[in-house]
Amino acid sequence: MHLLAAQPGTVSDGSEPVDPGQDPADVIFISAADTELAALAEARATLGDEAPVLRLANLAWLAHPFSVDLYLEKTALRSKLVIVRILGGAAYWSYGLEQFAIRLGEAGISFAALPGDDKPDEDLFALSTVPRAAWEGLLAYCVEGGPRNAANLLHQAQHLLGRAEEPPAAEPLLRAGTYWPGAEATGLATLRDQWTEGAPVAAIVFYRALVQGAGLHPINRLIRALLRRGLNPLPVYVASLKGPVSAATLTQLFAGAPPDIVLIAAGSADPA
Repeated sequence: MHLLAAQPGTVSDGSEPVDPGQDPADVIFISAADTELAALAEARATLGDEAPVLRLANLAWLAHPFSVDLYLEKTALRSKLVIVRILGGAAYWSYGLEQFAIRLGEAGISFAALPGDDKPDEDLFALSTVPRAAWEGLLAYCVEGGPRNAANLLHQAQHLLGRAEEPPAAEPLLRAGTYWPGAEATGLATLRDQWTEGAPVAAIVFYRALVQGAGLHPINRLIRALLRRGLNPLPVYVASLKGPVSAATLTQLFAGAPPDIVLIAAGSADPA
């Protein structure tokens, strides 16, 4: 049988088996959303020794039954906690779910099957072995997204492995708000701590989806570039340029810190 090696950024249609080639780890996280995987990779890098040893896999790599069996044998069954996030419910990945639930359960390895949206799925919970509260907590971290929730998902994994205290519950991500790289809390006061007194203000307006996933690298680079040019960056994320919450947030922020220039880092086909 021809076996493909999994490559980041590629998608398999399931017609050929794929070997992700991953070693076992403390935690396995499998998802079809590359942005979610990238966000967890960034959280892992930021936390350093506080985070578990982590393997991230795209669900598309495990579309073929042989790929499922191979990944179980080489990676999942030799790990400690496996989390799978499935968009479309149990029917979308029926063979994989069946085999993961049965074989991980027999091996005593913790398993969490999470829905790919914000709606709790009792069928997926029934296949999981983690406690209900932990299952709901992991799902909430995924649904809300953002750097702090990604970090706390990894802290929750450490807690389930008996290595750390239970982290705070997921923090709701506002529909619109300010952002600053590495800041735990944001707001105009946080931003002004980074500004130069009297320098021109350059507002950067970008989509909330970049905060939810792992798309902030270009925004971070733009912030640094503006600082080097002697400008005070005012980064603001919005769910939509047309939404009333986003519009009200921009109006309030611009009244408190009138921008000298506004950079719109959002597409023209803005959803309502």
